[in-house]
Amino acid sequence: MEGVPLLECREVVAGYGGPVIGPVSLALSPGEMVGLHGANGSGKSTILGAITGAVKIFSGEIWRRSDLKVAHHRQRPVRPAELPLTGEELLRLTGASREDAPEPLTALLSLRLDRLSGGQFQLLHIWACLGSAAELVLLDEPTNNLDPEALMVLRQMLQRPRPERAVLVVSHEAGFLDDLCHRVVHLRCE
Repeated sequence: MEGVPLLECREVVAGYGGPVIGPVSLALSPGEMVGLHGANGSGKSTILGAITGAVKIFSGEIWRRSDLKVAHHRQRPVRPAELPLTGEELLRLTGASREDAPEPLTALLSLRLDRLSGGQFQLLHIWACLGSAAELVLLDEPTNNLDPEALMVLRQMLQRPRPERAVLVVSHEAGFLDDLCHRVVHLRCE
């Protein structure tokens, strides 16, 4: 976790029509997993939007390494019904490893995405991010739709060491973040 950060948020105030969150400062270094914790409406997803450029930054700045590869798992990943991809095709599109996929996901790879349950699709989409070559992975509420067995698979995926990658995990579940992350940034509704 030493060395030059992959990403730095410096006193970022971000939002949509007006500021929603901030100022927020944090840095992510290779090999690090950082949690963003807060109640619903505290701005956790807004910070991810600022990092990806989907949300307006009113003040402060976000610095990221110029060649940084980013994968973003949204809180509600889009599953277009009119595009009947299989799980294997999704992994191929994202460059995620099929061979390294956790055992419970291998049975899903031949199935069409529109035939998967919400939890199955959630796990597969998370693996499409974590199993890719991305050096920064943004996970927005990755525990959504997951039953206890799927939560164990998620934990196993997150615990796989990748010293060249940083992961920023957004959740309102403090225990989940405390168990997995190197540190947790707590956001408060103001």
